[in-house]
Amino acid sequence: MKEKRAIVTGASSGIGREVALLLQEKGWIVGAAARRIGMLSNFEHKAQIDVTTADAGEQLLKLIEEIGGMDLYFHASGIGQQNRDLKEEIEMGTVRTNADGFTRMVGAAFRYMADHDGGHIAVISSIAGTKGLGPAPSYSATKAFQNTYIQALEQLANARRLNIGFTDLRPGFVDTDLLNDGNHYPMLLDKTKVARDMVRSVERRRHVRVIDWRWRALTALWQRLPRWLWRRLKL
Repeated sequence: MKEKRAIVTGASSGIGREVALLLQEKGWIVGAAARRIGMLSNFEHKAQIDVTTADAGEQLLKLIEEIGGMDLYFHASGIGQQNRDLKEEIEMGTVRTNADGFTRMVGAAFRYMADHDGGHIAVISSIAGTKGLGPAPSYSATKAFQNTYIQALEQLANARRLNIGFTDLRPGFVDTDLLNDGNHYPMLLDKTKVARDMVRSVERRRHVRVIDWRWRALTALWQRLPRWLWRRLKL
């Protein structure tokens, strides 16, 4: 059987690291990318990539060449925190990583696959993109951007008859360093179980996957709430 090759961006910690290790255990050739390359000692193929820099797409192509191709691009790079005071540096930093960096990397992966007989693009977005969340404005807005961007690329690939699949992975709160900010988060999910769910979802080529059932129920409720009621909620 043909060896499968994956690039995981954001593989230094959290869900991204768990997904990269799971793929490696399943026999995939994995290229691990992250800003903190010192955290990638478990991977033979690795690269230091900061998604906010202009040459990040070029660095991705070099890593693809190193592992001999790319069947799966898995985007796990992202930041976010509560920002009730709307501090500019937090809002703009979140946009640089979750919108600009996301677009740069997913776009580079799409163009590569368009020129190399297709592949699969999977991204970790969030249930936070379901509605605008007052405690984290730029985070929820950039996650909604990611949801829409992947949907748009899916339509574009279909129109161009490209063999590119997409999976938009939307977890609820996951117990990772991202949430170690002193705030309380309900219904915390285990990162290893979430990673397993994500890998299964990619293997089954799901289009959208909300993780887990509790968050699927909650986000379904959120979607049904009228705007006048939503803006009065104290989150």
